[in-house]
Amino acid sequence: MRKEFVMRGKTAKGLTEELNFGKYKAGHAYRITELKLFPTTVGNQTSADSHICAVITAGKTPLDPQTPDFSIEGCIANALWKNDSNDSHASTQQSVIDDTFIITQNLLLTVFNVESHDVNWQCRFESVKMSGAEEAAVNYKQFAISDGS
Repeated sequence: MRKEFVMRGKTAKGLTEELNFGKYKAGHAYRITELKLFPTTVGNQTSADSHICAVITAGKTPLDPQTPDFSIEGCIANALWKNDSNDSHASTQQSVIDDTFIITQNLLLTVFNVESHDVNWQCRFESVKMSGAEEAAVNYKQFAISDGS
């Protein structure tokens, strides 16, 4: 099993993408270490104050990337890319990632763009090996989160 891997793609504004982790392998799980965003039309932004954002959740219900709520246990990553007119159009990127959350099921990624364009995204994950007891606890936790949303 690879120690680290990347998922990347392009998602239309307001849509949700399923991040598929394939067939579950006993004793192995994943941890998210990075979420980055990038616009698909950098040179053609129609407003000087534009932003794109994304949220990744472990639940069945996608969350709104424009109103992140870190108190929701299934909310495991948020990112914001911003082009600010007050800073000579310099872009900035921020993210908050729960890199302690162990992933054993598919995730949902939802994006938003102030502009009407698609959003490029990239997530980096690392594999985690678990004992039998850890695996049971992690599977139960993620099932409870998924079942409750």
